[in-house]
Amino acid sequence: APNAVIGNGSKIGANCTIMSSVTIGENVKIGANCVLFPGVCIYNDCEIGDNVRIHANSVVGSDGFGYAHTKEGKHIKIYHNGKVVLENDVEVGANTTIDRAVFGQTRIKQGTKIDNLVQIGHNCNIGEYSIIVSQAGISGSTTTGRNVVLGGQSGSAGHLHIGDFTQIGARGAISKSLPAFGKFSGHPLLPIQDWLKLQALLKKMLKKK
Repeated sequence: APNAVIGNGSKIGANCTIMSSVTIGENVKIGANCVLFPGVCIYNDCEIGDNVRIHANSVVGSDGFGYAHTKEGKHIKIYHNGKVVLENDVEVGANTTIDRAVFGQTRIKQGTKIDNLVQIGHNCNIGEYSIIVSQAGISGSTTTGRNVVLGGQSGSAGHLHIGDFTQIGARGAISKSLPAFGKFSGHPLLPIQDWLKLQALLKKMLKKK
């Protein structure tokens, strides 16, 4: 669109569509056949592969939420010098934010689909073909294997690993690393069969009252 802004040194591949009010920072690399919907903001130095779609008002590459804390209780900003990399065939929903790394990169691997209103913290690494549903939040330096599913409003603490093909139910609270091929739900997080049994027991206890 005529009012899109493209920073110095940025490169955009063939057959891309850059819509109204998109802002692309300096030294950004965007592959072929990408669509950036209105209001998308890509910060400096980020890299986007081929066939990527980023929906309206999403932000890729903003600073992570990182501060050093003094004895007096002041919060001193930590500069984030890394970047975000979105690999081929990634889709990012509207109003989603993906933070840049402190050092190195935050990486979303090939084929991952991210819903609206998702927060991905700095230095995260999301495995291939994962699904992250609306309002999920992933704290900094958490990594996932491939084909992980995070249900709506689920969240993780930082510096964890979620194994390949593991699924987390809606509002699941991930407080420790999880093995591959697991299915979990609840808060505190339980294997889904245990969580269902717990709900049934609680229901029976309420009926007895």
